[in-house]
Amino acid sequence: MTEPRPPRVGGLPSREELDRRREQMFPRLREDQIGRLSRFGKERTLGPGELLWQDGEYGVPFHVALEGELEVIHPDPRGEQLVTVHVPGEFTGEISLLYGRRSLVRGRARTRLRVLAIEQEQFKKVIQDDAELSELIMRAFILRRVGLLVNRWGDVVLVGSRHSAATLRLQEFLTRNGHPHQYLDVDADRDVQPFLDHFKVGVDEIPILICRGDKVLKNPSNAEVAECLGFNAGLDLTTLRDVVVVGAGPAGLAAAVYAASEGLDALVLEANVPGGQAGSSSRIENYLGFPTGISGQALTARALSQAEKFGATVAIARGAARLECDRQPFSIELATGGSIQARAVIVATGAVYRRLELPELSRFEGVGVYYAASFVEAQRCGTDEVIVIGGGNSAGQAATFLARTSRTVHILVRGEGLAESMSRYLIRRIQETPNIVLHTRTQVVGLEGNDHLEQVTWLDDARGDRRTLPIRHLFFMAGAVPNTEWLGGCVQVDDKGFILTGPDLSPERLTQAGWPLQRRPLLMETSVPRVFAVGDVRSSSVKRCASAVGEGSICVQLVHRALAE
Repeated sequence: MTEPRPPRVGGLPSREELDRRREQMFPRLREDQIGRLSRFGKERTLGPGELLWQDGEYGVPFHVALEGELEVIHPDPRGEQLVTVHVPGEFTGEISLLYGRRSLVRGRARTRLRVLAIEQEQFKKVIQDDAELSELIMRAFILRRVGLLVNRWGDVVLVGSRHSAATLRLQEFLTRNGHPHQYLDVDADRDVQPFLDHFKVGVDEIPILICRGDKVLKNPSNAEVAECLGFNAGLDLTTLRDVVVVGAGPAGLAAAVYAASEGLDALVLEANVPGGQAGSSSRIENYLGFPTGISGQALTARALSQAEKFGATVAIARGAARLECDRQPFSIELATGGSIQARAVIVATGAVYRRLELPELSRFEGVGVYYAASFVEAQRCGTDEVIVIGGGNSAGQAATFLARTSRTVHILVRGEGLAESMSRYLIRRIQETPNIVLHTRTQVVGLEGNDHLEQVTWLDDARGDRRTLPIRHLFFMAGAVPNTEWLGGCVQVDDKGFILTGPDLSPERLTQAGWPLQRRPLLMETSVPRVFAVGDVRSSSVKRCASAVGEGSICVQLVHRALAE
């Protein structure tokens, strides 16, 4: 059987760049640091060739090599791939250990070996309580996960096609969850047929996901992928949580970090992938503390690691389907079945871009029409001409990102320009980029194609001109619709469906909602006591990533006040 070859890895450092950070990836602990760790673990002695843990295992301990050599191996049908050899003073693990997920690698004694083994619960105490060790270990874990991503050392192979919307969905799910995987394209890879024959599947059944080397999933849902990969293995539906955060965008993750770090039992429910709209951004340049910018995926990964570090539980592809808000504790029904009980709820489900009102739209979503501009979509576009619809910051960031590789980027807006909705630095950058063309008072009126978008027709309202161009890629990033349907009318909303909170709730609104308390709602509290809303889903919020993070962190203080009543 021929194995899939790794494609070019977009948005990640090169192997050479990682090699230059090897001392940070595999630091050696001092004797005093090992001494502090020894209180939390037990020593083990193994002979040459003995396994410390196997790939696919849950609950793998954190190991520190004390004597001898410990080799870390990535299993591969073509033969074992050596990841690294730990010498005395070095430690094992990467992000999967922090998240409580299956190990992607196996550990084995290369020589006679003595190690200090620390179980995961004790390890989390170290990470939370020892600032020096926490910084050193967290940096190493993050870099090691990047190394696995760069080398495609995971437990998943995705077989798909660039003409398949479901393939794009699965690529985005794996990529934005930071899960290493290999991708084999039936249209471009000559090695695909032997691979399909080995697993007894046909091209007409794509996308196909080979999970952990043997389980074949045909066009699986995101929830099925999460289940197969063990993303939510430790999720306990029976525990009464202090607070459930619904949505893992910037606001939700910030709420989780602050809630967990301040001692609340916090659970985050995410229907798809962490990060929200911000997570799909190629680069955020106006976020405080990152003068050179940071990708939405990198920012999300760091926030997710922080939340897990402090003890929050994050459930992936486990969205909320309904909130029972007429009793306490609240009950949140999950789209995948079951329910969660919570003393307080923070709604951070954000908003989604509006859809074009065109009859052919659904045919081309994922195969020419996109709602995110990450490295996954950019690889599909190559050097082709593209259209970006929208005049906000997300559209501006998408246009400047796509302009790096696309021949021409057309920005279409219905207004007179960009000044009302886009940051000035992005407007200047667009003006200075020769292959970006701005079309004002222009809208798309037609889409054509067979299994992929092939032509786009737009109308210039100012001149009345209608043009049809052979453009195969269109990015829609205009307008926003709040994700509030799952609330079923529990809370008061404004005329656009965004949740009203605090001062925006008039006495008439509160009377209509049956507000039961003598006090008024707190700043981000909804018309239901102990139910809060933060970020883009909240009425009157500033639609910026930094603002969402601020609201998420502030809200936790309000939750404490409400729970103390």
